[in-house]
Amino acid sequence: MALSSRAHAFSVEALVGRSAKRKVPDGPDEEPGAGCRQSRRAPDAEKRPKAAAESREAGVQVELQGSELWRRFHEIGTEMIITKAGRRMFPSVRVKVKGLEPLKQYYIAIDVVPVDSKRYRYVYHSSQWMVAGNTDHSCITPRLYIHPDSPCSGETWMRQIISFDRVKLTNNEMDDKGHIILQSMHKYKPRVHVIAQDSRFDLAQIQSLPAEGVQTFSFQETEFTTVTAYQNQQITKLKIDRNPFAKGFRDPGRNR
Repeated sequence: MALSSRAHAFSVEALVGRSAKRKVPDGPDEEPGAGCRQSRRAPDAEKRPKAAAESREAGVQVELQGSELWRRFHEIGTEMIITKAGRRMFPSVRVKVKGLEPLKQYYIAIDVVPVDSKRYRYVYHSSQWMVAGNTDHSCITPRLYIHPDSPCSGETWMRQIISFDRVKLTNNEMDDKGHIILQSMHKYKPRVHVIAQDSRFDLAQIQSLPAEGVQTFSFQETEFTTVTAYQNQQITKLKIDRNPFAKGFRDPGRNR
């Protein structure tokens, strides 16, 4: 028996037909191809923090160790104390190097350079650093600290974590102990240098970077402001909590 037009609209065939038509445009979302899945993951990949600096031309990579701790300090505003006698950094710069030629000899070095030409002051009511004026860094030449294990083969360097925990920061412009000379209330960043050995020079005695054979790496999270006493109480607390050499400050019995 033939169905009326209204009855046909509610027939099984009509309902199935509508369902099929609705599913057609939704199909790609339910079963995306490989290209669709990759494009969706790409934004997440871009958000991942990078803890490695890389020299594209030679394939050498330098990865910052303890980057998570550095980031915690960086989020607050890292401060490093400098003294006349020299003070060690915490966190210290520790890196892992990849991509060196195994049999080639290298020096690994570090220096600390200004981030900008500004002088800063800490504003307590807003708990932040503010620009206090301009400054001139030309009177202080950045000192180069050669890692004491230098020179070593690329194979040896790549097997170990390279630590600069012996580096000391000072505000004594007349320092003769090899400490890195900085000015208080300024922003700086450490730089790690991979220097290929050159028979023409005794790199262990150089005071500045050679003109060639150098690859330089830096990390934004290691930037810091120099102080003679900590300004931010959050920095003080984090230093005491995480610095293994600050055990005496954490021991209430000893403090009493």
